[in-house]
Amino acid sequence: MTEFSLRPNDDHLQIQSWIHEFAVDVMRPVAHEWDEREEFPWPVVQEAARNGLYSFDFAANASMDPTGLTYPIAAEELFWGDAGMGLSIFGSGLAATGIAGTGTPEQVAEWAPQCFGTADDVKLGAFCVSEPDAGSDVSSLRTRAVYDQATGEWVLNGTKAWITNGGIADIHVVVAAVDPELRGRGQASFVVPPGTKGLSMGQKYKKHGIRASHTAEVVLDEVRVPGHCLLGGKEKLDAKLARAREAGHSGQKQPAMSTFEMTRPTVAAQAVGIARAAFEYSLEYAKERTTFGKSIAMHQAIGFKLADMAMEIDAARLLVWRAAWLSRNGGLSRGEGSMSKLKAGEVAVWVTEQAIQILGGYGYTREYPVERWHRDAKIYTIFEGTSEIQRLVIARALTGLRVE
Repeated sequence: MTEFSLRPNDDHLQIQSWIHEFAVDVMRPVAHEWDEREEFPWPVVQEAARNGLYSFDFAANASMDPTGLTYPIAAEELFWGDAGMGLSIFGSGLAATGIAGTGTPEQVAEWAPQCFGTADDVKLGAFCVSEPDAGSDVSSLRTRAVYDQATGEWVLNGTKAWITNGGIADIHVVVAAVDPELRGRGQASFVVPPGTKGLSMGQKYKKHGIRASHTAEVVLDEVRVPGHCLLGGKEKLDAKLARAREAGHSGQKQPAMSTFEMTRPTVAAQAVGIARAAFEYSLEYAKERTTFGKSIAMHQAIGFKLADMAMEIDAARLLVWRAAWLSRNGGLSRGEGSMSKLKAGEVAVWVTEQAIQILGGYGYTREYPVERWHRDAKIYTIFEGTSEIQRLVIARALTGLRVE
């Protein structure tokens, strides 16, 4: 087990500096533009691919860090630059994580690199779980996967909602019900390769925030994928389903939940990055803005607000780092991943709201970035498990009871 430390090592510091420079030089100058355009920022992602930030190699190396801190540190800096573009860069990693979480080594080697492509030929991945009637309740998925014995193919039908890179991705990882009666225990994950017939994009959502990230429905109409596209393989799935039917439980987590547990500390770090951006901006503004003959930072009302903002951001980051380290070292047991996601998401919303308050009327205009950060922050109390769901997970972990 790797020793826990609050001090980033030299590799962490180099990565932090490298990504911060990318955020300053590439993301910040065009953040407002891409938010206004509400389009996928291909030039930014392509630049990230050219410098190695958007790549399978970076994702693989980051996930192997024994401290677990590479991803949170990278995410905080990237989302300090801009959340919408940051999610466009990080979105494919969720699909790759879904493949790595349940796939065989051969499937991971085949499909995960295709979620990123190369510096000269950028590809995208999408992880498809949520549905119009199944967001937080992932055990109620209606998307079906039926095995065609004659052809050895799986046939997928259904509609996925709120999917990052949905419909424009090259690789779609789809979580579907194989045995609906078993609810979450009867689900499996499938890779839908590029160009597969029957997969299409439904509506593209016009969002409150993270508008430079593409979010859309994914429609699956008689989508046929080869048997080897079932992550983990049919033999493993059949054994899991048999145990679930006979004993009433499978002893295994739902595919979607396994992926989200792995990514929660990184998602939480994204929220910390947004909060830090708003805090740093409002701090500088408060030191320069004067009223009644002195800097507004010298007024107790503002000074105390800044102190609380800094404290809450540090507290959130500490929970993120603890969860990331525990996740990598097998120590998650009390809902620590959910604690980090819950705290960081709510801190980001609160801090960005305080930033608007400090800037006053200017903070409410789109000429200043704090209103965009406030819009971006709100999603972190909703996606990958709402704040209410995180509290439910934590309560169940603490009590060992089925809190509902």
